[in-house]
Amino acid sequence: METNVSDYALGFVLSQVSDSGKNLISFDSCKHIPEELSYEIHDKELLGIVWDFKRWRAFLLSLSSPFEVLTDHASLQYFISSEVLTSRQARWAEFHFSSTYRPGRLTTLVSL
Repeated sequence: METNVSDYALGFVLSQVSDSGKNLISFDSCKHIPEELSYEIHDKELLGIVWDFKRWRAFLLSLSSPFEVLTDHASLQYFISSEVLTSRQARWAEFHFSSTYRPGRLTTLVSL
């Protein structure tokens, strides 16, 4: 899953990696609702990932191993390994994934 978030919107591309490359499963985007506009950037980035997860919840929770999320926000590594979460972050912690930092200039599939 590749995700990207701006001050006003979020988007994702869900793909499956095979021997022949990446196969597109889904993509989508939406504007932030008014309450989300005041979120700190790390929470907006995490919200973008969780929004993607909720759209594909049944599929992602059925996977036998953690799935990979590519993001241009390096601090999400902290969320995955953190033992202290805000109440909002704790609600978002049910999914088992690994996060890989990819600089924004290399994020070509999702651009907002």
